[in-house]
Amino acid sequence: MTESRVSDGSPSQVAARLSCWSGPVQPEPLHGGITNTNFVVRDGGDTFVVRIGDDLPLHGIIRRHELATCKAAHDCGLSPEIVHHEPGAMVMRFIDAMTLTEDDIRRPETLRRVAELIRRCHTEMPRHLRGPALMFWVFETCRNYLETAGSSPGRPPDDLGELRNCNEALERAVGPMLPVFCHNDLLAANFLDDGESLWLLDWEYAGWNSAYFDLANLASNNQMDPEQEAVLLETYFGRRVEPRDLTQLRTMKCASLLRETLWSLVQEQHSSVDFDYATYTDDHLARFRADYAGLDLNP
Repeated sequence: MTESRVSDGSPSQVAARLSCWSGPVQPEPLHGGITNTNFVVRDGGDTFVVRIGDDLPLHGIIRRHELATCKAAHDCGLSPEIVHHEPGAMVMRFIDAMTLTEDDIRRPETLRRVAELIRRCHTEMPRHLRGPALMFWVFETCRNYLETAGSSPGRPPDDLGELRNCNEALERAVGPMLPVFCHNDLLAANFLDDGESLWLLDWEYAGWNSAYFDLANLASNNQMDPEQEAVLLETYFGRRVEPRDLTQLRTMKCASLLRETLWSLVQEQHSSVDFDYATYTDDHLARFRADYAGLDLNP
């Protein structure tokens, strides 16, 4: 997946002419992706999902690494099997399952299952991952986004300097960490429930990181209240929540919101996907400022 084939036609055309099909196929759009294009394809009595997308250097997305991570996730029983790949395309088995919503994630019984799934990702993935593995350090990601936003056309906020200072303060507050292998994009839509098992999709941003980032990212993306956050932490760590856990979670929630804000701002400036990034940016910036104001950061 290192050479592009997406430019050889529309994403649907690229998906239709992959070499794995037994005959002509009609890709059906699968909505939801904002950094790739997805299709459902029926072929030879089986159903598959096709992901079409090139490397995205602006976001640190390397499809070859995504492929290796997806294979490792399947070996752990966390993600569907990859049955075929070509440059710019990846084919996985379709899972007949319900996509979770934020309301689903916040339910205690589901939240405990999700926490256990995340712990398996963190502890089991390294045993199966082959080849070079990326690091996803959210503060470095934010630094890159800040530089991109400041040098690109569009509507960069007037306060990029302020956000840069916030990023540095958050990184100092987090301090040293023990890395685990994280997913780093824990939106509700990336979880499937087939009635027996939970599945985790979309490994584009996966890499070594702090466990607290994944936990905070999940809490932030699904707008959990303090009680739900306590359930998440207690289930993940298998012990009572300590003050340090809550401090790290709240700090990383701010980092996650800042990253999401800057990601969207860069998408505003560079993406051709039909999505209201401006509103997404403004909403997440407001949430970041509110959460950041509530932190007690040491200088």
